[in-house]
Amino acid sequence: MAAGHHEIEKRGLPGPLAFLREDAGFVAGVIVTVVAILFADEVHATLDNAVLAFPAFLVLFGVMLWCAFGVVRHADSLAVLLGEPYGTLILTLAVIGIEVALIAALMLTGKSSPETARDTMMSVLMIVLCGMVGLTLLLGGWRHIEQSHNLQGATAFLSVLVPLAVLSLILPRYTTSTAEPTFSAAQAVYFSLASIFLYGIFLAMQTVRHGDFFRPPSAPFSSAARHGEEAAEESSVSHDHGDLVLRPTAWHAVMLLGTLLPIILLSKTLAKFVDYGTTELQLPAALGGLLIAILVLTPEGLGAVKAALGNQIQRSVNICLGSALATIGLTVPAVLVIGLVTAQPVVLGLPPAKEILLILTLGVSIVTFLSGRTNMLLGAVHLVIFATYIVLIFDQPIASPDLPVATE
Repeated sequence: MAAGHHEIEKRGLPGPLAFLREDAGFVAGVIVTVVAILFADEVHATLDNAVLAFPAFLVLFGVMLWCAFGVVRHADSLAVLLGEPYGTLILTLAVIGIEVALIAALMLTGKSSPETARDTMMSVLMIVLCGMVGLTLLLGGWRHIEQSHNLQGATAFLSVLVPLAVLSLILPRYTTSTAEPTFSAAQAVYFSLASIFLYGIFLAMQTVRHGDFFRPPSAPFSSAARHGEEAAEESSVSHDHGDLVLRPTAWHAVMLLGTLLPIILLSKTLAKFVDYGTTELQLPAALGGLLIAILVLTPEGLGAVKAALGNQIQRSVNICLGSALATIGLTVPAVLVIGLVTAQPVVLGLPPAKEILLILTLGVSIVTFLSGRTNMLLGAVHLVIFATYIVLIFDQPIASPDLPVATE
């Protein structure tokens, strides 16, 4: 067991009060799911009243986010109990399962949304590589001046992330086998297999053969050592589990699946609210993808920020780049398979403005992480790019009698 895990409290099965305290999100998820199923007509009727629709959406989104925190907590507990490579795999599959369920619900609800997967992938990459990375580097640099991470690990992440992002979100706009910026059936099958293959090789490298690449650098190169602090504080602890309480393995496995179930069951209801907002209220179509990304990434994002403040920048790098890579490596193939099975088009090619923004993000990420050291300035640059992305989401095209409208 990794260093630092000996401080984690281990207990048996929780009593009623302990269960309510630790898994209140699961209880809330079950209650809201039952209400949504038994009173489906009444819930959907709120869409006819904007005054009721917004509070209902907030409750639904808040409970699903609460459950997402619970899923990550139980997955993190299993990661501690089972060790690697099972811990990383369980956490990755749990988060990706939430993401795929939400995307599929949006794809199959209301008006056909062939751009849903593309918008979600773009949102995930921008939130992770610009929002999460920018905030962690800014806060980490503010508190610790400069922080060091393992250069080999960052190189491994980026060597897979960059080509998969370009192949999935940029290349489809330039292929000629289909009229739309999509993959043909053969190309979709090939890209799905290639993505899973590359991600599988990366996962084997991360958890089996080259685990040292993803641990903090040795003491002589660490920022803590350069500033006269205890080098062991950073180099010996790669995971901060805080006040995590470990229960039996079977308990965490059952609760992980149980807490995941309300998110999956409520995803259809959430999709109806998002569809209502984009069709009836004329909200930006990309807003749906942004909401999914926020729902999926918030628990991990808070973990990355907490790690950076605790001078564990290596954990922050692993969380951020790992989330982005898992999304491209696993979610895109899953969405392409859903599109093939349901005969729904899946538009992946980005419009020109966001295509430039993605290329800029990947380039800046390479410069940031391949230096091996981070500071506040790098974080500020990433946050400015993220703010630019948010502005572009709400920058709706204006129809003109003389100029064609660029479609998103």
